[in-house]
Parts: sequence; structure tokens; C-alpha cells
Amino acid sequence: MSNENQIRGLIETWMSATAAGDTARVLDLMDEDVVFLGPGRVLMRGRDAFAAAAKSMEGKVRFEGTADIQEIKIFGDWAYLWNQLTVVTHPSTGGPPMRRSGPVLSVLRKKPDGRWVIFRDANMLA
Repeated sequence: MSNENQIRGLIETWMSATAAGDTARVLDLMDEDVVFLGPGRVLMRGRDAFAAAAKSMEGKVRFEGTADIQEIKIFGDWAYLWNQLTVVTHPSTGGPPMRRSGPVLSVLRKKPDGRWVIFRDANMLA
């Protein structure tokens, strides 16, 4: 499988695992030192911070979304990925869903075992 197809598979897996509430699978798709950046939010550094944020949302919302990949560029064991992400959050209380959409720019790194993981992620959902 080509590097580009592996990266596309990572995004597909991220989206399906998120929709299924499979936090363990999502954590496996990121580097130990991952950093997430977003407008108006404190940066989130490391898998543990992501896991804590996911745990705080358990049972409160259900996520569904789509990622429309715009560009993938690979430079040896590094790559960047630009996609247009749309996420719909459904509150468990039955309130109205919230739709957010925007560009995401991710830096990926290839691990020694050949897997691609997210290293940095700048999420501009609004």
C-alpha cells in the first residue's frame, strides 16, 4: 500500500473510530507527543490530554463527520495533510445537533514500524 493510501486510511479510521466512540483506536493513530491547535482553545499536548478530553465527553455527545482530503504531500518520513472537516455533534440530552466545518492542517510522521501517525494538528472548525 502506498504512503498516500496509508494516510487516507488513517483519516478514514480516525473518522469511523470517532463516530463509534473508540477512543483507544483514535489514540493509536496519534504520536505520543501529538499537539492539537484550535482557535480560541488552549493547545492540547500529548495523548493523555486527548484521552482526558475524550473521557470528559463520554456519554454526553455522539460525533459524526466527514473529512474531504484536499492535499497530501509526503517528504520521506514526514507528510502534511490538508482536509476540509465537517463534524456534527449530537447531544445525548436530545438537544439540537451542532454542525461545525472548516479546514484542518495536519503534520504526520511515519513511525519505525511503518505506521503513519498524527504529530501536529491545526483544526480551524467554526
